[in-house]
Amino acid sequence: MRVLVTFAVDAEFAPWRKLRRFRWIDYDGLNLWRTDIGDLEITVLVTGIGTQAAAQAMGLMMHMADDNRYFDVCISSGLAGALQGGLAPGDIIAPQDLIAEVQHADLRSDRLKVDGELRKQALAAGATPADCLFTTDRVFVKASHKQSCSSRAQSVDMESFDIVKEASAWGARAVVVRAISDTADEDLPINFNLTLSKKNEISLLKVLRELAKNPLVLPALLRFGRQSRFAARRLAHFLDEYVQNVPVSGQVDLSQRMASR
Repeated sequence: MRVLVTFAVDAEFAPWRKLRRFRWIDYDGLNLWRTDIGDLEITVLVTGIGTQAAAQAMGLMMHMADDNRYFDVCISSGLAGALQGGLAPGDIIAPQDLIAEVQHADLRSDRLKVDGELRKQALAAGATPADCLFTTDRVFVKASHKQSCSSRAQSVDMESFDIVKEASAWGARAVVVRAISDTADEDLPINFNLTLSKKNEISLLKVLRELAKNPLVLPALLRFGRQSRFAARRLAHFLDEYVQNVPVSGQVDLSQRMASR
């Protein structure tokens, strides 16, 4: 069985790479890594930050699918922010529904559901049963902004809706498994929206520029970095166990996928 796991940035994936040996793959400019666990072939895709980056990376992955490299399961992973209380840094969430901030022209609704069986397995492994995750194209920097969206979802990220949408388009079962990096009542130390590079990654130079504007936020920035690394490590351990127990029922065979496209 072939499983695709996505992360926005390499820092989210790095702890898992320390747990298990992955080999780098050069495919059409994509940032891909692969390992085998028994009969499982695990491919990791680092998409870049944001909805557009995620959609573009997943679109390129569809070309790999056209070369008979279909994936049976897609797991949108990485870090997420809390929108409601009760979620702490390092908590693993498995939302049931996904909401997009902007409705896609090719969809009738701004809401998607993940695969129920895959989510059930994540919950059995200890994930928190969050009902809904909100996908937006900007970092929620202020707690007040999180509060304004808290009636819509329990958590927020910048990629999952588009990843699940694209994976479902080529017949894969999709689920979201993410770790909380920041709480609902927590302001982020700097405006990370101003730190993205042209490659949709965090630019260290731009982070330093934001820090130079207000050096007093350095302790908060260091604390946020520790939280994020802690969350990424917890996620790595969770994923390493979870992928080995992914249920195989409900797979769509190749002829069905081709017919649906």
